[in-house]
Amino acid sequence: MQGSTGAERVHQVSARGAPGELRVALDATPLLGTPTGVGVFCLGALTALGKRDDLDVRAFAVSWRRRSGMTALLPPGVIASQRPMPARPLHSLWGRGAWPPVEFFVGPVDVVHGTNFVVPPTRTAAAVVSVHDLTPLHHPELCNPATLAYPGLIRRAVGRGAWVHTDSAFVAEEVIEAFGVEPARVRAVAPGVPPLPHLVPGAARPLVEPLLPPGTGRYVLAIGTAEPRKDLPGLVRAFDVLADRHRDLALVLAGPPGWGEGALSAAVEQARAGSRVVRTGWLEPPVLAALLAEATVLAFPSVYEGFGFPPLEAMAAGIPVVATRAGSLPEVLGDGASLVDVGDSDGLAEALAGVLDDPALRDRLVAAGTARAASFSWQRCGEELARLYRDAADSNDA
Repeated sequence: MQGSTGAERVHQVSARGAPGELRVALDATPLLGTPTGVGVFCLGALTALGKRDDLDVRAFAVSWRRRSGMTALLPPGVIASQRPMPARPLHSLWGRGAWPPVEFFVGPVDVVHGTNFVVPPTRTAAAVVSVHDLTPLHHPELCNPATLAYPGLIRRAVGRGAWVHTDSAFVAEEVIEAFGVEPARVRAVAPGVPPLPHLVPGAARPLVEPLLPPGTGRYVLAIGTAEPRKDLPGLVRAFDVLADRHRDLALVLAGPPGWGEGALSAAVEQARAGSRVVRTGWLEPPVLAALLAEATVLAFPSVYEGFGFPPLEAMAAGIPVVATRAGSLPEVLGDGASLVDVGDSDGLAEALAGVLDDPALRDRLVAAGTARAASFSWQRCGEELARLYRDAADSNDA
C-alpha cells in the first residue's frame, strides 16, 4: 500500500481479500501511550479478531509520529499498513465535514471501526463507533475538555449512518435514548477479562511489601486514574472509618494522576489514617498483577461506569470486590460483588468491613466472582464483533 514502510508491514499475512473475507480496519491509536481501558479493549479485540479466518484485520493509528510504535504492539494476524495520518489536521477536518475519507489512508475496506468514541468518515465502507460510556452527558462536571467533545462526535458519526458498539446493554440503552439511534444498529458486545502477567508462586509478596506502610500487611486496593468519576476521595473517607478497627490495614490507590488530584489530596490530608494511604502512580503490569493477587479486597466506588475492567480482573484473580451500583456495574458484576449505593461512604465502609470481618462472606464473594468472571470471553467478543461487522457491511450494501 502506498505510504507504508517496511516496519509497518511486519504483520501482513499472505492471503489478502480471500473470498468471503471481510476487510476491517480498526483504530488502534488507544494502544499508544499510557494504557487505558479503551487500550485494553483494543488489544483484546484485535487479538480475538486476528485469529479469525473470515476477517482481514487491519489496524491504523491517527498519529503522525507515534504510528510506527503501533506495529510492535499488534497481535499476530493483524495488518499494520497505512499512510501517515496527522492527528490535529485530520480531527479538525473531520470535525467540519466528511473529507478526507479514511480509505485514502488505509486503502479499500468493508468496515471501519472507530474504537474510541469517534470513527473517521468513509467513502464506501460501513462505519462502527464504540461508545464506552456517556459520562459527558450525565456528569459533565466530572469530565475534562477532551471528553466533553464526545457527544458531538457520536452524533456526527450516527448522523452519517454509523453503527454503534457498546460494552454493556446499559450503555446501549443510553445511546438509543440519547441519540435516537435505531435499536437494531446498536450492539452490546462485552469485552473479555484482561489477561494478567503470570507470577511464579511466592513472587507477588516481595513486590508488594515495599509499597506498604510500616505495620500494615492487609490492604484495600483501588485501581484507576485519579479522576472525579472514580470517587477516590469517598473511598479515602470510607477507609478512615475502618482504620481504627483494623490497624494492620492500608489503602493502596494504584493508577496515574488525573484531573481529580485536588480533591483526592485534600481527602488524604484530612484523613486520620492518611499515613496509611499509598499512592503508587502508574505501575508496570507485573507489579500491578502482584498488588491485585495479594489484595485483601478490591474497592471500586465509581459514580458512573460503562463497563469496569478492574473489578472483573479482581474477580478472575479470586479477590473479593466491593463496588457501587453505578451505571453498568450491576449488569457486569452480577452477584459476584458486594454492591453499595453511589456516594455512600458509610455504606462502602460497612461493605468493606463485612469482607474483612466475615470469612464466610469473603468465601462466598470469591466463589461467585470467579464464576462470574469466567462468563466473559475475548473469543466470544471477537465472534460478536465479527457478526456486527458483517451486519453493518450487509446493510451498507443494501
